Amino acid sequence: MTAMQTRQAWLDDASAVAGVYVRSWQAAFAGLVPQHYLDAMDPSHEESEWKTRIAETRWPSSGVLVAETEAGIVGFAGFGSSQETPAIAEIGTLYAMPEVWGTGIGKHLMLATLTTLAQADYTQATLWVLEDNERARRFYEAAGWRADGAAVEDTTGGASLNKLRYRRPVG
Repeated sequence: MTAMQTRQAWLDDASAVAGVYVRSWQAAFAGLVPQHYLDAMDPSHEESEWKTRIAETRWPSSGVLVAETEAGIVGFAGFGSSQETPAIAEIGTLYAMPEVWGTGIGKHLMLATLTTLAQADYTQATLWVLEDNERARRFYEAAGWRADGAAVEDTTGGASLNKLRYRRPVG
């Protein structure tokens, strides 16, 4: 693995985070989300949303954590309290550039995120994953996450997609 550090995202990271978000979506969801939706994604359209999310950080209870190498920001995780149960954390986003998949960067980013959640005194965390995204499900399961039985239907890009909720202890 290349040298990597994780840190809290700053406002001027929003452009890089938007770039990681779009590139990872286009690679990870090809064949799962309609291609026209993926092709239309543009980091410049996502940047303001990430600026807002970063600006609304309430560290360590909620925020965006970035993974950075000498190449720049290559991954990020966004987290906060669950809308259903505020005492439980929810990791809403965890993405990495396709070029670093399989290098350990995602695993280190996940561990750093769980460490941050522990600092905020969360004891449980959840996340949602597309049922058909086998690569992501293997990644989460290897990190100790398990489906807890909750499922929702998502309609991204006009497609009906099943999402499963995963859960694990923070510690």
